[in-house]
Amino acid sequence: MQEERLPLDVDESRPSAARIYDYFLGGKDNFACDRAVADQLMRIAPETPAMARASRAFLGRAVRFIAEQGVRQFIDIGTGLPTRSNVHEIAQAVAPSTRVVYVDNDPAVLAHARALLDDNPQTAVVEADLRDPARLLNDPDLERLIDFGRPVGLIMVGIVYFLTEVDRPFDVVRILRDALPSGSYLAMTHVVADDRLAQLGQAQELYRSFTKQTGTGLRSRDEVTAFFHGLDLVEPGLVPTQNWRNPTPGDPSIPQWILGAVARKP
Repeated sequence: MQEERLPLDVDESRPSAARIYDYFLGGKDNFACDRAVADQLMRIAPETPAMARASRAFLGRAVRFIAEQGVRQFIDIGTGLPTRSNVHEIAQAVAPSTRVVYVDNDPAVLAHARALLDDNPQTAVVEADLRDPARLLNDPDLERLIDFGRPVGLIMVGIVYFLTEVDRPFDVVRILRDALPSGSYLAMTHVVADDRLAQLGQAQELYRSFTKQTGTGLRSRDEVTAFFHGLDLVEPGLVPTQNWRNPTPGDPSIPQWILGAVARKP
């Protein structure tokens, strides 16, 4: 990362999940500490970079699908650092009037996003914590752009599995889900630990070593499905991210432990 782009409160010695993800996607907005953790994760699960790319590609297909259903406003929670194929670029390519609010609490992500979106009046960047959904929903910048009387596309890609049971993840998602009006969509990805509990447990322990989290975010397929309670899953349902409405599915030999789905609120 270029020094002049860094906010003062970014700690270059402490790894960041967003910057690790950026590294897996081939980005340059990461530090040595992030790359060191990424290398450890790849020793635990060599397929991790492929999973990251598949998850990012799912985001693009999901946003495009939702925009094509007529949704003209999006909230992207846990936006991350990627500089291409962002939600506003995809959605506004379908309909230029689409409004997008990005939500994150990582200082580097916030600085990066604000610089990227400075000249786009139909976007906003909100500093908020997913663990406090009520405060997130009442943010003035979010309220300025998002009309909850009309359908909303809620994007939660690569974020919910960082919530442990201490964070009450099912309550958090329920509050956000309940705020959506009829005709809205939820797009989400989540790690599923049914078949790889020991390996994914090691990866989570590594993340917890620098996030200082307690508890576990490992969940079964049934538990992940519960996040979509009361919504209608869009075909093909909850599937490996590389297979969701993908005309050219990825390599089936790569272990698939990140699932994704899009669901509509009736």
